[in-house]
Amino acid sequence: MAQRRSTPSARPAWRPSPSELRELFEHAPLGIYHSTPDGRFLLANPALTRLLGFSTVEQLLRHNLADFYLRPEDRAAIVAKYEPMGGVTDLELQWQKRDGTPLWVQLTVYTVKDDRGRTCYFEGFVRDITERRRLEEQVRQSQKVEAVGRLAGGVAHDFNNLITAIRGYCELLLAELPESSPHRADLSEIKKASDRAAALTSQLLAFSRKQVLQPKVLDLNAVVTGMEPMLRRLIGEDVTLQTVCTPALGRVQTDPGQLEQVILNLGVNARDAMPGGGLLTIETANVELNEAYATIHPPTIPGRYVMLAVTDTGTGMDAAAKAHLFEPFFTTKEQGKGTGLGLATVYGIVKQSGGYVWVCSELGHGTTFTVYLPRVDEPAGLVESLAAKGELPRGIETVLLVEDEEGVRSLAHKVLSRCGYTVLESAHGKDALRISKRHPGTIHLLVTDVIMPEMSGRELAARLAARRPETRVLFVSGYTDDAVLRHGVLKAEVDYLQKPFTPGELASRVREAIDRRPAEPGDALSPPAGSVAPLSAPAPGSRPSSPRTRPPPPSGAPRRRSAAPTPPRPRRPSSGTTP
Repeated sequence: MAQRRSTPSARPAWRPSPSELRELFEHAPLGIYHSTPDGRFLLANPALTRLLGFSTVEQLLRHNLADFYLRPEDRAAIVAKYEPMGGVTDLELQWQKRDGTPLWVQLTVYTVKDDRGRTCYFEGFVRDITERRRLEEQVRQSQKVEAVGRLAGGVAHDFNNLITAIRGYCELLLAELPESSPHRADLSEIKKASDRAAALTSQLLAFSRKQVLQPKVLDLNAVVTGMEPMLRRLIGEDVTLQTVCTPALGRVQTDPGQLEQVILNLGVNARDAMPGGGLLTIETANVELNEAYATIHPPTIPGRYVMLAVTDTGTGMDAAAKAHLFEPFFTTKEQGKGTGLGLATVYGIVKQSGGYVWVCSELGHGTTFTVYLPRVDEPAGLVESLAAKGELPRGIETVLLVEDEEGVRSLAHKVLSRCGYTVLESAHGKDALRISKRHPGTIHLLVTDVIMPEMSGRELAARLAARRPETRVLFVSGYTDDAVLRHGVLKAEVDYLQKPFTPGELASRVREAIDRRPAEPGDALSPPAGSVAPLSAPAPGSRPSSPRTRPPPPSGAPRRRSAAPTPPRPRRPSSGTTP
């Protein structure tokens, strides 16, 4: 790079006056300065003064340029490298403001030398690129999310088929073996391993926002209250659980099982952050997120939300940990103590439910996770358990079972036959249609995998409905890229069973599907309008707001109420402040 020096070229007829040059210097949008080789400021313009957090140029000039490098030793290295070259153009590096707030700058510096080649001073131009770097980081994080999501979706279907067969046959054998059998212990260990594998796959699909949700209108207070006994057992006696539930709380529409998973994962994360005990507070509130909040927290959409806040008095996190908090497999726990999927799962479930999750934390001062779910006006419905308790529900109806995976098909056939159903079995759609055409009696229920070769379960259901409109349909899948399910949300009228399933879950779902009211026109696999965030949602973390720069909270957020003095922890949103 050429250094800045005078040349004997011809001068233009017009030259700006010193006052015009001074005005240009004063009003330039870029920071401009002159500094000596040892870092002493010779002059600086107002733009640089504002960028570094000073109110007057005189205040800035009393400092050394090295004071504003995030790592002061970087300046000496840059000078040694670029001074002989005459300067540097568009170098990106980290500076810090007067109060220590880090920022990214784009630096262009020229070396000004005298006639003997000695450096007189450096002439620098500084552009604040903090926001651009933040957006670039969001894009990189989003690409990571989508890459892991594609991986999860690619393996989940086959993996869940295998888990379904392993776990299902274990349960059937355990049900048949006497309590005194020496094989029960071995089978129980196999089942435990398959349960852990199923949970891992479920977390991957939740994180990647590729699981199928079955949303219901819920009272969040009822969900929190219902989970209190489980949470108290989970967190241990040295952690105190406090719930602060706002009366007349608005309703939310989401999958009840997935919402419980969010609360459970946040509770476990809080417990692990308090190895010596502490206070865990779960709080609910109605909030309004305004335009100002949405501007600071993209891609938030202003509107009415229900807030779920989980606060612990634990160890807290530094900025580096918060930046990677929602990434899959990222964990601050020691080797073997965590999968790194708990918070990634929370992120995926919340985003797929159309909500947002933010974190506020400081080292030594605890952590608050704040979840916002869209508020709905419909009354809350009754949430029923998916799995039957005790004896499997039975029936005498005819079921057409269509599944291309032999292990899963064989297991389902055996379970349904033991429950009393007449089972017509097929490995693919075309053969299922032939069986239907030949069968003289009623087919009460079609149980079909969604993704199959040659003909999908959706197409099979549509073609069978033309011949047998009375036949109900139960869709089964581990995960699908099918166009109708690409948003991962089902209408309440559609019966769906997620793989891997247990024999009890299969028997319960089959009974529920048969007993459901007759099908009506328009019942289909399709997402309710506006019920889900796009799959290309921003990367986990989306730069949660720093405790220093937290904007005013959304209206309606309650003040923290404590029953007794507790260790320092981040302030919960009070009226007019955001998390």
